[in-house]
Amino acid sequence: MAKYQFFCKGDNEKAFTFLNPESDTFLEEKDQLLEQGFEVEGDYIYADTQEEAIEKFKSNFVYLTQEYAASTGAGGVYFLFSEAYKYLKGVVKK
Repeated sequence: MAKYQFFCKGDNEKAFTFLNPESDTFLEEKDQLLEQGFEVEGDYIYADTQEEAIEKFKSNFVYLTQEYAASTGAGGVYFLFSEAYKYLKGVVKK
């Protein structure tokens, strides 16, 4: 299983890239990314393929974003209503 380190540019979860820390050029490439404004995002992700690592990264990013938004007053109200809407929509379909 390979190990990947992800980098994001600002708060834009779409602007990300990743490196394999076991690569001979890892430190050099990491320095270049940091100079370009990327920041290390989270811990290493272990996966069998690059695609699996990206999927794990994206699912964790979405989860953390939702948790952060729900922790604020306005975000909590939004999630209360959005989850209530989803529930009622499911009930009506039955």
